[in-house]
Amino acid sequence: MITLIDQIGQSHTFRTTPGRIVSLVPSQTELLVDLGLRNSIQGVTKFCIHPTELRKDKMIVGGTKKVSLDKVKALSPDIILCNKEENTKEMVQSLSQIAPVHVSDIKSLDDTYQLIEQYGTIFNVVENAYDLVAKIRNKREDFVSKIGQGDTKSCIYLIWKNPYMAAGKETFIDHMIMLNGFTNTMGANRYPEVTEKELRGADCIFLSSEPFPFKQEHIAELQQKTKAQVILVDGAFFSWYGSRLLGAFDYFEKLQQQLEF
Repeated sequence: MITLIDQIGQSHTFRTTPGRIVSLVPSQTELLVDLGLRNSIQGVTKFCIHPTELRKDKMIVGGTKKVSLDKVKALSPDIILCNKEENTKEMVQSLSQIAPVHVSDIKSLDDTYQLIEQYGTIFNVVENAYDLVAKIRNKREDFVSKIGQGDTKSCIYLIWKNPYMAAGKETFIDHMIMLNGFTNTMGANRYPEVTEKELRGADCIFLSSEPFPFKQEHIAELQQKTKAQVILVDGAFFSWYGSRLLGAFDYFEKLQQQLEF
């Protein structure tokens, strides 16, 4: 029997290893596969795009903000995996009538390590989980040692257009921005609208590939409003915690080479 507290303080007790999983968070779905749990996954969201072929094999139960409770119930899950930011409180409450709902809350790499290790415990893949955490830690340390301690530049990380919206403080993206040696100039709101004055004041503006799919054409638009360096970035490496982090630091190293400071 296993009893543990998830990342929003809920207590869960499992008398046996949960064998049927519904995952409603794309990055967590990918993580499960890389922990060796692909066969245990029964249901996913339409946004669970990695691995690319997974949605052909699993039941799509909806999106991250709205799911079909009937479809979830029909899968007879032993556990449902959610995230405080990706999914809604109302979803979690409704889903908890079907099966235990484990909720993650990720704002840093330490939170990520804790989540991976919890999954290792819950799903009896402890060795795989601890091995993955060790690999991510090593990649992070290697990256930090390579970029050194240069002058800190200000950065705005845009996630949306019309209106421009950015990742603010207390987000996982903010944590990754700082890890890359930047200061996030946006305030305490998690995803605030951005003014033209704020755009003009930044040294660098990152245009994320998700949720808004920024393209090359948007760089030209922004360069009419600011003298900041504007760069397209792969949003998955800034916002997908879990096994996607294995490739994130190699990506960040290449990104550093694009910077013209």
